[in-house]
Amino acid sequence: MRRGALLLGLVVVLACTAALSVVLGVRANEVSDVWDVLTGRGDEYLGRIVGARVPRTVVGAVVGAALATAGLLIQAVTRNPLAEPGLLGVSMGASAAIVTATAFLGLGTGTAMVWVAIPGALLAVAVVYALGRRAGGESVVPLILAGAVVSAVLGAYVQAMILTRPDAFDSYRFWVVGSLAGVRWETLAMVAPVMLVGLLLTVLVAPGLNTVQLGDAVATSLGVRVAWVRLGALAAATLLAAAATAAAGPIVFVGLAVPHVVRALVASDLRWQVPVALLLGATLLVGSDVLARVVARPTELMVGVVTAFLGAPFLLAAVRRTRVAA
Repeated sequence: MRRGALLLGLVVVLACTAALSVVLGVRANEVSDVWDVLTGRGDEYLGRIVGARVPRTVVGAVVGAALATAGLLIQAVTRNPLAEPGLLGVSMGASAAIVTATAFLGLGTGTAMVWVAIPGALLAVAVVYALGRRAGGESVVPLILAGAVVSAVLGAYVQAMILTRPDAFDSYRFWVVGSLAGVRWETLAMVAPVMLVGLLLTVLVAPGLNTVQLGDAVATSLGVRVAWVRLGALAAATLLAAAATAAAGPIVFVGLAVPHVVRALVASDLRWQVPVALLLGATLLVGSDVLARVVARPTELMVGVVTAFLGAPFLLAAVRRTRVAA
């Protein structure tokens, strides 16, 4: 009953945040004017602005939910409270693909970036997983080390490209911060199939991942195929994070901070943690995007900057808790 009330409360908070996202923008406007637009009686210019805020709000909610769920899965698999989707090379893989496509194919900004970023992120994680598996057994430590190595190499490649190719730098510098400005329904349509597959995998592996967190020996004795559960969870996290990064750029801290709040609210049962993470992640990113629009009027900040400021306290708290636990 308490968990049901919690989910209902989070749905209400998300709905209120989404309403603010539709009403508030870089330029101040009256709520009554927005209501007139939504009921078909308002100003045509304001109607176009509000019309652009609706897909922006929906895409922001979907991206935040995907990043939070991916972070929850990564932290569960690695048993590392400081892990986040970028640990497996998702962000750097997408960044390297964007820079390469811009430098050699002349690809500019827009929805075409999605078709480049998703394969880049998936390829980077595939390399990380292959190196981690080759390095040693069923432990997740080689996987984490492989992720750090691949991310470092790709980071060096990206730096080299943007320093030598000004055209790649111009496109990359706007994408890398993370922003929801300019997203359209087409963006959501392109990433939705990947996210749905990732979410389906999450639902399938959640019960098994619950058991794996008790320890490999216990899970094996209960009939759980530990390696397959971990592979499924990593695949789900990769698909969710890759699609979210392709849609809005590398947005930091959502995948790191939200799982800590989720565990404080619903303990260790992933079957409840997943829906709570979906709602909290969506609320955090949509709320951050609202702040990005109003905090520096008449200019707009990129949402990735706001999440970085909001997420930093969570990272510091997590580091302090980890030190105490050690």
